[in-house]
Amino acid sequence: MRIAILGGGQLAWMLAQAAEPLGISVAVLDPSPDCAAGRIADHVVAAYDDPDGLDRVAAGADVVTYEFENVPAAAVTRLAERGVPVLPFPASLAVTQDRAREKELLASLDVPVAPYALIDGPDDVPAALAAVGAPGIVKTRRLGYDGKGQVRVAAADDLAGAVAELGGAGLIYEGLVRFERELSIVVARGADGAVAAHPPVENEHRDGILACTIAPAPGLDEARRAACERIGIAVAEALDHIGVLCVELFDTPDGIVANEIAPRVHNSGHWTIEGAVTSQFENHVRAVCGLPLGDPSARGASAMVNIVGTEPDLAELLAVSGARVHRYGKAPRSGRKLAHVTVVAANQGDLDATLGRVRALADRAWEA
Repeated sequence: MRIAILGGGQLAWMLAQAAEPLGISVAVLDPSPDCAAGRIADHVVAAYDDPDGLDRVAAGADVVTYEFENVPAAAVTRLAERGVPVLPFPASLAVTQDRAREKELLASLDVPVAPYALIDGPDDVPAALAAVGAPGIVKTRRLGYDGKGQVRVAAADDLAGAVAELGGAGLIYEGLVRFERELSIVVARGADGAVAAHPPVENEHRDGILACTIAPAPGLDEARRAACERIGIAVAEALDHIGVLCVELFDTPDGIVANEIAPRVHNSGHWTIEGAVTSQFENHVRAVCGLPLGDPSARGASAMVNIVGTEPDLAELLAVSGARVHRYGKAPRSGRKLAHVTVVAANQGDLDATLGRVRALADRAWEA
């Protein structure tokens, strides 16, 4: 079998790594000649909406998938119109590319979300304030990730300026959720409707970028664990999603509140490479290729630490017992994810000491 992936970053690289032991070849389409996945996959260097590039990457592929949700809709439509199977289906992209449609989907599933209002011009600001209040956060409805395309609003008088800063239209204004911690759930769904849910995890962000994931989420009671799983599975089934998706969540005093949906493998699922029986990447490959899903259970306690901006000394990282380093081959740049480190232990107590050493190295590099 052969998979074509739209996007050649680190997610595509890890998908290709998961496909190789299964005897599945991979081609990627990415405009960057030195993209991460190009090291191990056939690489078509072209823009995502380039007709010739799309035809070349899809040639001989049994299925086309994608590593990020900002793939141009026209690219996916072109492939689908030519009879190329695209999984997850384009409907997953259509919903998750628009934060308003995401909220509507979640609300239709009776999943709690933050209060929100749409803003398409300055005249919508008073109604948005009346509906949501302040503080809040203004986001672009489309695009934006790792904290980009967002402006926090501390007081009502700040909303108009935040709206203007983001272009004045095509925005969503959300009330801030008072949460105790951020969680996420990664779910795989196969073509036969079977689902495999990894345990919910706890996430810590820094400067809008995921800094650390702990899996399973420590101290999460059974009712909340089940609520996270129900939400993830309900979203996957509502979208008729085939492949992996992630739902980002808030753990609040009143229960679990959904934040956003990513229709793909996700940064908060990187721990699964070493920490789960079957990784999110292998299960995505299995799902889009029509193969049975693997066991998503955790192997003890795990953590994933992102390396951002600059990289620590490799020898120092490898000197930490149990640490596994995944370097993406990217040039250092402020705010850029360059690598991640995973640690697996028998239990949370054993994990904490090792995790502290890795985090200290990562924090030092982040601040450099």
